[in-house]
Amino acid sequence: MAREAGITDKQLRHRDVVRLSRDTYLPRSVLRDLPARIAAVLLTAPAGAVVSHLTAAALWGLAIPLQVEEPRIHLTVAPGSAVRARVDRCIHRSPMTPDDVTTRLDLALTTPERTWRDLAAALAPPALLAVTDQLLGFWSTRDGLDSQLASHPSRRGSARARAVLAVADARAESPMESVLRWILHEAGLPAPVLQYVVRSAAGEFLGRADFAWPDRKVLVEFDGDVHRERDVFVRDARRQNALVATGWTVLRFTSADVLGRPEDVIAQIRRALGE
Repeated sequence: MAREAGITDKQLRHRDVVRLSRDTYLPRSVLRDLPARIAAVLLTAPAGAVVSHLTAAALWGLAIPLQVEEPRIHLTVAPGSAVRARVDRCIHRSPMTPDDVTTRLDLALTTPERTWRDLAAALAPPALLAVTDQLLGFWSTRDGLDSQLASHPSRRGSARARAVLAVADARAESPMESVLRWILHEAGLPAPVLQYVVRSAAGEFLGRADFAWPDRKVLVEFDGDVHRERDVFVRDARRQNALVATGWTVLRFTSADVLGRPEDVIAQIRRALGE
């Protein structure tokens, strides 16, 4: 195609051009532009190839925790296709119905529901819960995900998808909150109330907590990077003091705690709950 457009080999070897695979090139200036990379890969993909899996998730704006950045473009093709994976693309072979495919940014990709079903075969439960929470919050419904699961009841990842969907909650506000919630679930702790608003006896607003067990007056917060900013840190400290003064136990954890020492996190919460 490059030669048909009058582009020479010398131009393709220019430092401002990046070779994605043996016959796919892209200007360096748009290398980080995902739709541009997808469009370049699709030029040499089989007709009917659909953007799927991690790439579809990225196009839907889904943040996936615990996932190493994936530079390849994921495509799903018909089961009988002879196309092979390359350094710039990962090929999946699976039947695809018209209901599984939609368009976004002028690209054919899997629907949110089908994307979820595909990811259920690839992601660990904590990451899949984060994806499911986001889908319920923005792109789909529990019935929609249930329907997708029912249409492929025995496909790889089915048991994981069912287990995660039972715990999913659209009120989750960050992927790492979802990861922490799965850890609590796996440990057998009582399910918390999400985004719980705490008020004083006089009805004064004291704060909103990520997780709460109101009957035990225990609150748990996940502190992401934004909580290191000075203004946020000061507000957090003042709010915590007000909550503690009214009898609440407040536990705060970071990603270093959740990912690095989950057993300690569970032990602290278990003690606070009196379990």
